[in-house]
Amino acid sequence: MKNWRRTSTKTKPAIGPRGFGLLLIVLGLQLFQPAIASAQTPQGVSQPVTVGVWINPPFVMKKDDAYTGMAIRLWEMLAEELNLEYEYKEYPTVRSLVDATAEGDSDIAVTNLTITRNRAQRVDFTQPWYDAGLRVMIDGDRRSGFRDIIAGLADAGFLRAYAWLVGIIIFATILLTIFDRRFNPDFPKRWRDGVAESFYTVMSVATSGRPPSRKNLFGWLGRMWQGVWLICGIAVIAYVTSTVTSVMTTLSLTNQISGLADLPGKTVGVFEGSVAEEFIDATGIDYVSYNGIDSAAEALLADDIAAIVGDAPTLEYYTELNAEEPYQVVGKIFNPDKYGFALPQNSPLTKSLTLSLLTLKEKGAVEDLRSDYFSSGR
Repeated sequence: MKNWRRTSTKTKPAIGPRGFGLLLIVLGLQLFQPAIASAQTPQGVSQPVTVGVWINPPFVMKKDDAYTGMAIRLWEMLAEELNLEYEYKEYPTVRSLVDATAEGDSDIAVTNLTITRNRAQRVDFTQPWYDAGLRVMIDGDRRSGFRDIIAGLADAGFLRAYAWLVGIIIFATILLTIFDRRFNPDFPKRWRDGVAESFYTVMSVATSGRPPSRKNLFGWLGRMWQGVWLICGIAVIAYVTSTVTSVMTTLSLTNQISGLADLPGKTVGVFEGSVAEEFIDATGIDYVSYNGIDSAAEALLADDIAAIVGDAPTLEYYTELNAEEPYQVVGKIFNPDKYGFALPQNSPLTKSLTLSLLTLKEKGAVEDLRSDYFSSGR
């Protein structure tokens, strides 16, 4: 009897139940991966996003055609979080950047942009990411120049007195010339030589209190007259010295700037379209607007302006960066404010950026960025 063995005709599955389940999960992830990625990007956002920037170190800087800085790095972290493509567009002033954002030419304004009521009426702002305020920067080596002294003498009315002294010197020179030509046989015969000799005599008395050696033509009466001239010369010296000294002392005191209270009566530099410009304009202080801190700093060293009023972190960073120059940031912070990113009104990006920004702040990323650029802290 033969033994029969049943052989199954079914083939063994290549993938078991567990493997088949894993395969379904992988296929599902591949199918839905675009949907997951697109969910991170806010709806209604046209890419690439146009990022408007205004160069203002250390928040926005440009090196080798590449942008960097605290605000740039923060934006790029947000863009990566939201899966955004972007391209930068540079604007010459903060005013032009805000205008472009309000008109929709820029999708977001990235710089140290202060949140104000006037701006908030034109653009939307994200959650604030930096606390700041205004301070004053001066030239620590500034001294009173010749023009300052002349202006001070004129303001005090001393130049008019000097004009009278000059008239008296001229009159005395002519009178002495006529006198010596008549009574002194040794006096030069030519008028120009005689006038020069008399002028030298008068100026010697006026500046040193002593006349040059002269022949006494009238005995004791002549000596008395020379004594009167000496008294007049000493009086002139004392008057000129005291007036110039008083003016220089006044200029030294008034030129000292230690804060906002010392700015009235002086001309200061501000950045065009900045909060500092609005603040100084409201106070009535004379000011000149500049595109950025480089041009304003040059004007400060050239004595075109007495000080610069601007965002405290910008002035502090510039002073540290140019330690070889005599820049000094003085006084306490005034007009405190906050920085935020600006977007066109009703932008679909505003809410997503704010949420991502809050997340980065909670993780300490914003504080880490601040420490990278402001090692001394605030």
